[in-house]
Amino acid sequence: MVNQQINTSTAVIQQQKKSSAMMKKKLNDYAWAYFMVFPTMAGLIILNIWPIFQTIYLSFTKYGDFGRTKWIGMGNYVKLFHDTVFLKSMYNTFVYTIGVVPFGIFLSLVLAVLLNANIRGKTIYRTIYFLPVVSTPAAIAMVWKMLFITDYGLLNYVLSLVGINKIQWLTSPKFAIISVIIVGIWSMAGYYMVILLSGLQEIPKTFYEAADIDGAGPLYKFFRITIPLVSPTLFFVVVLSLTSSLQVFDTIFMMFEKKSPVLEDVQSMAYLFYKYGFQMNEKGYASAIVVVLLVIILLITAIQLKMQKKWVHYQ
Repeated sequence: MVNQQINTSTAVIQQQKKSSAMMKKKLNDYAWAYFMVFPTMAGLIILNIWPIFQTIYLSFTKYGDFGRTKWIGMGNYVKLFHDTVFLKSMYNTFVYTIGVVPFGIFLSLVLAVLLNANIRGKTIYRTIYFLPVVSTPAAIAMVWKMLFITDYGLLNYVLSLVGINKIQWLTSPKFAIISVIIVGIWSMAGYYMVILLSGLQEIPKTFYEAADIDGAGPLYKFFRITIPLVSPTLFFVVVLSLTSSLQVFDTIFMMFEKKSPVLEDVQSMAYLFYKYGFQMNEKGYASAIVVVLLVIILLITAIQLKMQKKWVHYQ
């Protein structure tokens, strides 16, 4: 009986030592894990999260001389929604987004479907379509700026061959925003094509084989098989493209001069933020602009997350 109690006590002590050793190992693992992610978390807080709160604070202030700020409450926001220039930039931003997102995603999806088929040289085509993504925005804007020149541009020359008169792409309020939309679609198509292509390659071939046995045509397979099964990837692309389109800046900045007569007809909210914040040194007013843009992006993203249940099909 005594030996049994001793053996039981020894087993309990050994179990406690084992549990203590496992706990120490677990704490040590956690410590190393937090140590490894600390630089990334510190950078995220310092470079991303803290500036957000700082910008929100500045949006309630008036930026004065020598970096001094004066609290004015909702003054910047009241001024903002009575500012016709800001309202025009908001309109331009939505027009650009509505023009770029649906057409750009449709083009990306068509290219992805074509390049997912068994065609010769598809690797070369993928590389060609992806080239705009690795090109700098400044280079892209400058090339398209030369193509859009009214008198000597290649685009107008090609149009003249089919009897279309010269179009003032960069000097006409009617066509200026269209030129920016064209560049936006061309720039995004290759990137989203690659993302959608990865989603298409995850679709099991058995679905298409079964459809072929049933005698289904290409359009039926596209709308009944491809679209539903690639919808999670398509949803990601929609969210990403909407967010980036609402923040368009570099194309407008590079293609149009500061004194361009059509600048007000193409400038976006992001461009207006840059103009007030860095050219006119009205950082409080500029902060209010970017906060409104942030709220718009959050609202649109929330709506998308809510609506995804109706059309996104997860396998």
